[in-house]
Amino acid sequence: MAGNPYYSGPVSDHFDGTRFFNPEGMEPRPFLDVLRWQFGGGRVAWPASAPSPFPSAVPDARVADLRVTMVGHATLLVQIAGLNILTDPVWSERVSPFSFIGPKRVVAPGIAFDALPPIDLVLLSHNHYDHLDVETLARLQAAHDPLIVTPLGNDRIVRDAVPKARLSVGDWGDRIDAPGATIHVEPAHHWSARGTRDRRMALWASFAVETSAGRIYHVGDTGFHRGVNYRAASAKHGGFRLAILPIGAYAPRWFMEAQHQNPDEAVEGMVLAKADFAVGHHWATFQLTDEALGEPAEALRTAMAARGLPAERFRAMRAGESWDVPALPAL
Repeated sequence: MAGNPYYSGPVSDHFDGTRFFNPEGMEPRPFLDVLRWQFGGGRVAWPASAPSPFPSAVPDARVADLRVTMVGHATLLVQIAGLNILTDPVWSERVSPFSFIGPKRVVAPGIAFDALPPIDLVLLSHNHYDHLDVETLARLQAAHDPLIVTPLGNDRIVRDAVPKARLSVGDWGDRIDAPGATIHVEPAHHWSARGTRDRRMALWASFAVETSAGRIYHVGDTGFHRGVNYRAASAKHGGFRLAILPIGAYAPRWFMEAQHQNPDEAVEGMVLAKADFAVGHHWATFQLTDEALGEPAEALRTAMAARGLPAERFRAMRAGESWDVPALPAL
């Protein structure tokens, strides 16, 4: 693969002309470390099926205030101020370049695809298969034709698979205006790849979304990175009504620290971002790493209690679960 097949643009503080990087951050582990992890033991077995305690949700067409419904992994339906938003939508059975192998869903999507309300906006954080699922995006385009907001380079991947997709693309720091919301593309500490030869050739990001019912901060994947990006988000945006933060796929720490925060770091991120409430995602759907299925939720409860924070401020949501997020700050 010569050059970058997804993006060409000027050198910046996070792009060297070919690859994106995390300023003063950590690079993903090399292939030999991948083998060391994969063959080193320590993975806790998940059940082949882990049904949610919540029934499949049937959302209202529109919500005036703020309601969040968990679909699974990093896919959530956010209904705010009459706007319907999906984050990193995945309805496929596997998150893999192949339909017959790779991490398989252990719980059905918390909303049946045909039960979705009209989808206005998709926030697509990066191109890993558990976040960018072209089959789901094609279905969404055909059924709802949403605006897909994504960082640099991911538009090429989407458009190759879904030519009619409506896309708005941004670099870190860019502002995108959409009906009912303003979306700010912000940094995350992560990386990207669809194969073995395109590592870090498309950008990854988080999103700060401004609406008439408050601000939301959505982080698809991130390493904690000393809290740098959380502090920057709160300094720039003044805090959030809701943060949507990853809490899973963090073990073993020697391998995952650079790319996936653990629940304790997620709680610290909520505090640093000045979020009134938070939703924990990226767990209990696809086994990507070593920790047990329910461990992230248990660790989250422990981390909240250790800081003297009310557990109800940060929910580790399961598929089909809905939450009407309170309008007033918890403090």
